Amino acid sequence: MPRPANSEQLVGLSSRQGVEAERLFLTLTIAHYEGGVQMAEAFAGRSTNRAVLDFAHSILKAQSMDHPDQGDARRTRLTPRLIREKPSNTRYRRAGSRVRCGYVLLRREGLLMPEHTVTGRRISTSVLVIGTGGSGLRAAIELSERGVDVLAVGKRPKNDAHTSLAAGGINAALATMDSEDSWQQHAADTIQESYFLANPDTAEIVTMNAGRGIQDLVRWGMPFARESDGRISQRYFGAHKYRRTAFAGDYTGLEIQRTLIARAAQLEVPILDSVYITRILVRDNVVFGAYGFDLRDGSRVTIIADAVIIAAGGHNRIWRRTSSRRDENTGDSFKLAVDAGGRLRDAELVQFHPSGILEPENAAGTLISEAARGEGGVLRNALGERFMANYDPERMELSTRDRVALAAYTEIKEGRGTPKGGVLLDISHLPRETIMTRLPRVYQTMLELQVLDVTTTAIEIAPTAHYSMGGVWVRPDDHSTDVVGMYAIGEASSGLHGANRLGGNSLIELLVFGRIVGQAAAEYSAGIISQKRSQDAVDAAEREVTDTLASDGQENVRALQRDIRNTMTDFGGVVRDETGLLEGLRQLDVLDERQSRIGVHPDVAGFSGLGHAFDLRASLMAARATLACALERRESRGAHNRSDYPDMDPALQVNLVWSADGSIAHEQIPPVRAEITALMEDVTQAGKLLE
Repeated sequence: MPRPANSEQLVGLSSRQGVEAERLFLTLTIAHYEGGVQMAEAFAGRSTNRAVLDFAHSILKAQSMDHPDQGDARRTRLTPRLIREKPSNTRYRRAGSRVRCGYVLLRREGLLMPEHTVTGRRISTSVLVIGTGGSGLRAAIELSERGVDVLAVGKRPKNDAHTSLAAGGINAALATMDSEDSWQQHAADTIQESYFLANPDTAEIVTMNAGRGIQDLVRWGMPFARESDGRISQRYFGAHKYRRTAFAGDYTGLEIQRTLIARAAQLEVPILDSVYITRILVRDNVVFGAYGFDLRDGSRVTIIADAVIIAAGGHNRIWRRTSSRRDENTGDSFKLAVDAGGRLRDAELVQFHPSGILEPENAAGTLISEAARGEGGVLRNALGERFMANYDPERMELSTRDRVALAAYTEIKEGRGTPKGGVLLDISHLPRETIMTRLPRVYQTMLELQVLDVTTTAIEIAPTAHYSMGGVWVRPDDHSTDVVGMYAIGEASSGLHGANRLGGNSLIELLVFGRIVGQAAAEYSAGIISQKRSQDAVDAAEREVTDTLASDGQENVRALQRDIRNTMTDFGGVVRDETGLLEGLRQLDVLDERQSRIGVHPDVAGFSGLGHAFDLRASLMAARATLACALERRESRGAHNRSDYPDMDPALQVNLVWSADGSIAHEQIPPVRAEITALMEDVTQAGKLLE
C-alpha cells in the first residue's frame, strides 16, 4: 500500500480495509494530524482490532479536549487503568501543536512526548464513581463485569470506608430460619417502620432483589455465619417480623467491604484512593465529568466521563456525637449533587442510633451494634429499670431505632440516666460463648477503648447521629437525578428509609442499587453518540480550588467544623423545636460568614487542609438543608421529633425536597400496593414517647 504524502491521502485510507491500512493509521497519524482525526472516526466505527479501536478513540478524545466548547465532542473509550500512572505535571505535545489526552496509548506508539508545563491530570473514562465504600464498589463491579470503562475515586482508602463499620448484619428474606418470611413481608416491615415516608417502589425493588444481593456476595466469597446444616444463619433485628438479618459475627460490614474489594481487584477495577472531587462538571444540565485534586500533593485531576455516580455517603458527621470518623460523611455527596443542579430529599430525617459509647472523648459515638440487643441484651436506666417497658412493652429492646433512641434520650433528660449522661446496655447475662462468637467486635471494642469486660459489666451508651435517611433526590427505578447522567446510591441517596431505617437495610440497599445503577449508567453511556463539554465549567472548578488554596484568613477550619457540630447537636438533635431550629439557622449564617475568612495551609502531611475546607462548605450546606426541612416538618414522625408538634400530621405524609435556592417542595408519595399493606400489623402505641 503506498505511503500517503499528505492529510488528504491519509483520509483516503478510511475506505480501505485490512491490517496494513490500520498499521499505517497507527504510524502516520502524527504526521498528518487533521487527516488522522477523520481517519480515526472511520476506524472507530469499523475496526475489530482492540489496539486500533483504543488508539482511534484516544485521537478523537484528544481532538475534542482541544475544543471542549465547539459542538459535540466525540465519545471515546480510554481505559482508566492505562492512564492512572500518568505523571501529575504533564501535558503532551505533537509536532507543532499541543494535544492534551490520556497518556499511555499515544505514548506507547511513540507518537507523543511529555513536557512538564501544566500541573494536573486529565483522565477519560465512561463512568466515574465517586466513593469507594460498598455502594461505589458494587456499582464499579457491575460496570466492569459489563465491559464498561469505569474509574472509582475516594478521599480515603477503600479498605477504610464507612461500610466497614457496619456491624450487625444485612437483610434479605431468605427464609432460612423462618419459612413464613417473604420479600413482600420485608417490604411491608420497611414501609411501615418508615412511618410511610419510604417510596413503596424503592422498598419493593430492594426487598425483591435482596436475595440476589446475598447470592452475589456468596459467589464472591463472603464468609456468612452458617447453621450446622450449612444454611446461612439469620437473626432478629429491631422491628423485623422474622429473622432475616444475615451476618458475619458483628463484622458484617467489614467482611462485605473486603469481599467487594477482592472482587474489584479480580476485575482490575481502577481505584484512586486519595482524590477529592470538588465539582461535578455539567453543561446544559448534562454531566461530562468531574474536577478535584489529589490529597497527597495537591495536583489537579480533571475526569471526563459520560456518567457520574455519587456514592460518597451522608452527613451524620455534622453532629457532635456520631458513628462516623473524623473526615467522612460531612455532606460531600449532598453538595456535589446540589452544585451540579440536583436537589435533596428528606434532609431532616437523620437516624440517631440508640447505642453510641460515651468515652473516651475521641471515640464518643462509636457504635455498639444493634446485634447486641438482637442477641438478648437489655437496656436499663440508672435505677436499674428496664425502661423500654414504658415505651414499647411488646417489642422492648427490639423496638425500632427511633423509639429506642428517643426512649434513652427521655430517660437521660428526665434524670434517670447515669452520672455521665447515658443509659446502660447489659449483655453480661449472655453465655460467654455467645458473646465471643456472635458479638466479638463488641467485646474487642470495649476492651480496647475502655478496658471493660462486657461479659461482666454493662456498657454506658447514649443516642448518636448514625445515618442520613434522606439524601440526593433520585428516581426509584434507577436512582437517576435531576441532572442527566448523574446518579446517587447508598447513603448519598434517598427513598428507602423514610422517617426510620430498619437495621440491616442499608447494606442490602447498597448491593441492590449498586448493581441497578451500574447497569443504568452502562446503558446510558452506551447510548451516547456525542458529548457536550464546557471549558468554562472546568475553569470555574479550577479557580475554586486555586482560590481556596490561597485562603490566608484567621479562621480555623477545624474550629468552624466543631462549631457546626455543636449547633446541630444543640438545635437539630434527637428532639427539636421551632425556637431552637431558628437559632440554629441563625448560627449557621454566622458560621457561613466566618468561613469566608478561613486559612488553608498545606504541610508535609499533604493537602488534607484543603480537603477540610471543602468538607466545611459541604457541612454548612447540609446543615442548613437539615434545619430548614426540620422547621418545615411541623410534626413528630419517626426519628424527627418536635416537642412543639408532638403528633403526626397526616397532611405531612410527604417527602420534603430542598433546592439550592432554599425552597422546599412537598412531594407526594405513591400509594402502597394492597398486597403489601395487608401484611402490616399494628404495634402498640403504649408508652407514648412525646406527651
